[in-house]
Amino acid sequence: MHTSANGNAASRVPGLLLHKAAAYDLGAWLLTLGRERTLRQKMLGRVGLQAGQAVLDVGCGTGSLALEAKRQVGATGTVRGIDGSPEMIARAAKKAREAGIEIEFENAPAQALPFTDGRFDVVLSTLMFHHLPRSSREQCAREMRRVVRAGGRVLVVDFARSTRRKAAGFLNHFPRHGGVDPNEIAAHLVGAGLKIVEHGDVGFRDLRYVLAAAPVAA
Repeated sequence: MHTSANGNAASRVPGLLLHKAAAYDLGAWLLTLGRERTLRQKMLGRVGLQAGQAVLDVGCGTGSLALEAKRQVGATGTVRGIDGSPEMIARAAKKAREAGIEIEFENAPAQALPFTDGRFDVVLSTLMFHHLPRSSREQCAREMRRVVRAGGRVLVVDFARSTRRKAAGFLNHFPRHGGVDPNEIAAHLVGAGLKIVEHGDVGFRDLRYVLAAAPVAA
């Protein structure tokens, strides 16, 4: 496992950074009633990862989704994770090390991904778009389009702006950082040159997903 830091670059771009990594993991566990891994697997089911694929997790946080993705692509696949928060990257690296899973994490901004064009088969972004201002969402979408190969897929998951129904019980005590209209996410992806494949409910609270694909040259 390799971890590199580029904190100065990440701190120069707009957006909300989370620094309390351990608290983030605890909050996720409580919010999902201990079923966080099941939720991650459900999200990844939308892209149908295959052995040997190259995957990028943009805004990887503490690495939970990247770890699950690596389990699915296997030893012949590669997973990279980037996040603007050094604390998140440090915890992600620690979790991967303790699990004995080879993943490369890097402290970098979503608006300027440090990878070559067409590098990845699948690009993921979960619960990250709402941390970015609108202009940065456009930049992030363009960057994800740039680094995904022709025919590759991009999956964005986030909270919707409005909730259809309130969660029951103590879940109401866990606030969200915000939300993004799924139509806005789709518009950013289309504007970046991607084609929407499908969109809908994740099946947990008011999480929505948008799945897009990079066009294949004729």
